[in-house]
Amino acid sequence: MPELPEVETTVAGLRSVLHDTLLTRVEPRRADLRFPIPPDLRQRLTGATVTSLSRRAKYGLIGTDRGDTLIFHLGMSGRWRIDPAEIGTHDHLLIETGSGRLLALNDPRRFGSLDLVRSEGWEEYAPFTRMGPEPLGPDFTAAYLADALQGKATSIKAALLDQRIVAGLGNIYVCEALNMAGIAPTREAGRIGRARLALLVESIRTVLAAAITAGGSTLRDYARPNGELGYFSKQWRVYGREGEACPCGGTVRRRVDGGRSTFYCPRCQK
Repeated sequence: MPELPEVETTVAGLRSVLHDTLLTRVEPRRADLRFPIPPDLRQRLTGATVTSLSRRAKYGLIGTDRGDTLIFHLGMSGRWRIDPAEIGTHDHLLIETGSGRLLALNDPRRFGSLDLVRSEGWEEYAPFTRMGPEPLGPDFTAAYLADALQGKATSIKAALLDQRIVAGLGNIYVCEALNMAGIAPTREAGRIGRARLALLVESIRTVLAAAITAGGSTLRDYARPNGELGYFSKQWRVYGREGEACPCGGTVRRRVDGGRSTFYCPRCQK
């Protein structure tokens, strides 16, 4: 699934094409993805000008001068294609701009979503009201994390994947950040000291920033809007590297928790 860096990279790619641009054609090509597509989406967006592009957790936000914001989620396999040579079966939303560009939201598995909300108060969009702070934002600090984890007997990995604690973190980057911070994924979340949490916060920020700079991870179904695959996976410390060497010299192991693979190094993660 595209995670926070992939969505950030996608939004940056869309910004280069859509910002301050008139939308001359907005065509949903089916009535639903994971959820129904608003039936008035075409009417409300056609003729509007894009005024902002941003991200919240794993969602992308496209704001317009009509006071509407298109909120998209890429699901398991979604990606935006810029100026595709031809329209495919899985291109479920088409957008043409006044400058002659064409964008297609492609989602073979249809686990993504499209919604339209009023820009004023988009923070009250239902999924957002249950989310914690952004991991790259100023509110995500060691002090905040210590308070959020106080008394929690769940594992630190499970806690970091809980969107109510921190928004947008996924399996890949949690594995990477825990390895960088030297914290075992199974360690009880509420029993980690403030100093180690400070190192964990810094590791999360470092891993995410590096992945965004690199263009996201090379996942099977993920591509940046211009069609280029990201390449951060070449820099992964432990994820997908079972049996290989950890940067500390230990051997990366894999375990399965709740149906998800966890990659870690028992030598340096305590």
